[in-house]
Amino acid sequence: MAISHKRSNRKPTGARYKSVLSKKFHELGSDPTFTKLELVRKRKIRTKGKNQKIKLFSSENANVLDPKNKTFKIVKVKSVVDNPANRNFIRRNIITKGAVIDTELGKAKVTSRPGQEGTINAVLIS
Repeated sequence: MAISHKRSNRKPTGARYKSVLSKKFHELGSDPTFTKLELVRKRKIRTKGKNQKIKLFSSENANVLDPKNKTFKIVKVKSVVDNPANRNFIRRNIITKGAVIDTELGKAKVTSRPGQEGTINAVLIS
C-alpha cells in the first residue's frame, strides 16, 4: 500500500472531515532510503513537475573535498564512524547527511543527502 501524506482527518474543532477524495500522486510518499556500503545501486524516481530524483541505495565511493587544497577526489569508503541521525546506523554502515565516514584519505563528514541526490559528497575533517 502506498504511503500518503494527506491532511489530518480532524478539523480544529475535533469533528471529522468527510472523505471524498482518493489518494493523489502529489500526496505520494516513500520509505526512507538507507544508503549502505556495497556495490553501487541507484534508481530514478519520477517527482512532481516531470523532474527526477536519483535514489542511491548503496555505494562504496565518495566525492571528498580537501579544504586545504580545495580539490575533490573520488575515494573508497571503509566504514561509518559516527551518525548523529541514529546510533544504530553506525553498525549497519548506513550513510545519511551529517554522518562521519572513514575513507582512504581520513575521516570525512557527509554533506549531501545520498538517498535523494544520488551521490555521497563529503568534506575532510582530519
